[in-house]
Amino acid sequence: MTDAEWAEVRSVMPVPAWLLKRGGRPEAFCHREMLDAVRYLVDNGVKWTALPVDFPYWRAVCDFFRRWRACDYARELYERLRRTTRERSGRNAEPSGGIIDSQSVDASETVGEDSRGYDGGKSRDGRKRDILTDTEGLLLEVTVTTADVHDSKAAPALLEAFMEQPGRLLELVWVDSAYQGPALSKAFARHGVRVEVVRRCDG
Repeated sequence: MTDAEWAEVRSVMPVPAWLLKRGGRPEAFCHREMLDAVRYLVDNGVKWTALPVDFPYWRAVCDFFRRWRACDYARELYERLRRTTRERSGRNAEPSGGIIDSQSVDASETVGEDSRGYDGGKSRDGRKRDILTDTEGLLLEVTVTTADVHDSKAAPALLEAFMEQPGRLLELVWVDSAYQGPALSKAFARHGVRVEVVRRCDG
């Protein structure tokens, strides 16, 4: 990442326990190098052992990633960046309005039948991402299902995953006509979230 990007990320990085004098050992590598290595791996789809030698040793990067995943630090870092971005645009850190939609994608041949399905509406054989964003398009939550799961059945879990975190202020969500049904209405009502159905615009 660039120096400017690192300055933004560094200001909201989760603080390691050893810096707060709560135990643990200081890490041997710079967090910037570690994050760059993880971003390279995700962007290029390489194996851990195929990380270029100008990054830290692949095992150290892998261990770093696993620690962050176990502590949910990646989500925490993203949430801090999202809140900062919203505040700089003059908005509240937490959104009151959101948008839910889905995207079906073909799965590769290596994906087993038990984790893939066929979306007849979009002619996709694979998986589906149901996504909740704020009105500026910043990601709030995402869930992944097989592509044959109807939007109205996947959306309750998506909403629950977002709203279970403390401090959520979501009041209104825009959806298309696919997002209707008793289960979804119950999930929205439980959290006091209103739903507004809008006409899909594909053109």
